[in-house]
Amino acid sequence: MLDTSGAEWPVIKTAGFDGFLISFGAELSEPANRAALAFRDAIARANWDSVQETSTSLVSTYLRFDPLAQDHAKLQAALERLLVEHDWFAAPLPDGRKLWRVPTVFGTEMAPQLDEAAQAAGLSVAQAIHSISNTRVRVQTIGFAPGMPYLGALPEAWNIPRQTALTDKTPAGGLCVAIRQLVLFPVATPTGWRHIGQTAFSLFRPETEAPFVLRAGDEVFFEPTTAEALAEMQSDLNGGATYEAIP
Repeated sequence: MLDTSGAEWPVIKTAGFDGFLISFGAELSEPANRAALAFRDAIARANWDSVQETSTSLVSTYLRFDPLAQDHAKLQAALERLLVEHDWFAAPLPDGRKLWRVPTVFGTEMAPQLDEAAQAAGLSVAQAIHSISNTRVRVQTIGFAPGMPYLGALPEAWNIPRQTALTDKTPAGGLCVAIRQLVLFPVATPTGWRHIGQTAFSLFRPETEAPFVLRAGDEVFFEPTTAEALAEMQSDLNGGATYEAIP
């Protein structure tokens, strides 16, 4: 049987009367995020009748099941068997992921905290833009607001704290940074993350069959553009963003 005492990872915990949380670490790391994504995909491919919903956080996989169709003990045993089949920390990421290229205005009055963030990272503004735009980041999870991605990991220089006070309103499409991660806002919202870039990418489309455009496991480049060029992309839901399948 898998040791779920918490001394080692992964750990299985019950989540209410109809759920399980399988965690692969106490804090974010690339292997733990990889494991959560790969394990969720494995559960989906197993196609267990009793499982009704799955999702991932930064380092965990969650599943909700029908307790009338399957009891906790039997489903936990199935999860334990699946966990020991692979080294999930080194597992391939799921198929069907996309690599997005998102036009982004860095700095200017559209994203007024780039200078502050660059200084906190010990970089010039030019170095900061080069660093962010040349880092291929993974959508680690979707959360906080509908369709909102947490993306990373950035180089170590970007291990900067959140602000101590909130910015009252960051616009939809705002790209913000803290703790080696980026977030891209689907709606205007207050935030403690520093606003360094602005896109025209519409992330949440509730009128469609797939309302969240980005999915956990997708990867993104934020490519510099001008304010004038971005203005011409406003009528495009993708804001000029393009994607290709990741082999």
